[in-house]
Formats: sequence, C-alpha cells, structure tokens
Amino acid sequence: MAQAVIVIPARYHSTRFPGKPLAKLWGKPLIQHVYERAVQSRQCDRVIVATDDAGIAAAAGRVGAEVAMTRPDHPTGTDRVAEVARGLDCDLVVNVQGDEPLVDPAAIDAAVEPLAADAAIPMGTLCAPIEETADLADPNVVKAVLDAAGFALYFSRLPIPFVRDGSAEATRYQHIGLYVYRREFLLKLGDLEPTPLEQAEKLEQLRVLEHGHRIRVVIVPKASPGVDTPADLAALEAIEPDSP
Repeated sequence: MAQAVIVIPARYHSTRFPGKPLAKLWGKPLIQHVYERAVQSRQCDRVIVATDDAGIAAAAGRVGAEVAMTRPDHPTGTDRVAEVARGLDCDLVVNVQGDEPLVDPAAIDAAVEPLAADAAIPMGTLCAPIEETADLADPNVVKAVLDAAGFALYFSRLPIPFVRDGSAEATRYQHIGLYVYRREFLLKLGDLEPTPLEQAEKLEQLRVLEHGHRIRVVIVPKASPGVDTPADLAALEAIEPDSP
C-alpha cells in the first residue's frame, strides 16, 4: 500500500476563469506547473491529475502525468478527489489545488507528516501568518484560529481573532487550501450533511468541524499565490519564475 497519493483536481469550466488549467504562465500551462512541483514531494508516492476535460488530460499527459478522467458534475474539487480515491490503495490522499502553480513541495510534505505519524488524525491542512493588513479585511483570504495542539478551532472570512483593546498580540493566520485526508475519512465526507456555518461562510472545511472531526493545521512560512482570475495570472506573469 502506498503511504500518500497526491490528486490534483482540474476542471475546465471554472466560473471566473474558464479553461484555467490550460492558461499559460511563463510558457507552460498552469496544470504543468502544479504537477512538476507536486512530483517533488518526498512524502507522496504518486501524483494523479483528476479532470473531466480531454484538453487538460492531454496537457497533463504530455509531461508524463498520470491522469484519471472523472465525472463532469462534481460540485467541488473534494468530490472529484474522492472519486479518484475510491480506486486507490493508499492510507493518505492529498488534495493539491490545480490553480496553485507555485505550490511548495516542502509545504506538501509538512502537511502530510502529522497524519503519517499519528493514525488518529483524520484530516490536515496548512496555514501561514498574515503579513499584509489588507488581507485581514479581504473575505477571499480565509482566516484560521488554532488550538494549543495545532488543530483548527474555526475558519472564517472575517478577521479573527478580534483583538478587543489593542493591547494583546495576536498572529492572524491565512488558510491555505491544501488538504490531506485519511482515505477512509475522505470517502465518508460526502455522506456528511451540509452544516449551517459551512453554508453561511461558504467554507466546506467547516462541515468537518461542525460534525465534530478534527483538522490538524501545519503552519508554513508563507502562502503561495493562487490563480483565481485572469488578473491573478497576469500579476504572476509579471514576476520572475520561482523555483521550489
């Protein structure tokens, strides 16, 4: 049995940026950047691109990626990853977003390590300290509050924790949408009913917390920039390529 398998969900029909995985950055499709970084993970034995689009499958195949064709009607990337996970023989499944061209292989490994060491942890993710004041008020930058043992207490689009009198020091953390699941837990996630906080914040990880499950959070130095819109892509194109 493989210890950990990375699955990269990549769909063509993104609402804000159709065809995003095939968009070129520094001369290569986004999906190629993500794949080439993911295969550098030392904790994972295999990397699979999960897509419902023949063009994305072809682009991934040209760089040697293993491809799994999935159903076209998945509401979330997690559901697409779970479809692939049903056919895997592994303990851990890592969801690396297909729009993170600068994902750090070391960050992937850092997220996997707690679950590899402790079979009681069902799920893990990443956070990084928030350094820009503007990010605190940005609802697209999801914040996380952790307990003393490094497990998530809550995720929100609001700037939490709130420092009431200004005298206390509080580090705010940005959630990074990379997830590690124990395979059996991932397959059960789809059976969990949507929850009020999840629906209010539009954050699917809150479903896990509201049903009483734990999410281990690893803090990394910084978050890598993702690509949600053509403007995000243009901003990345303007900087020098980064090497992991």
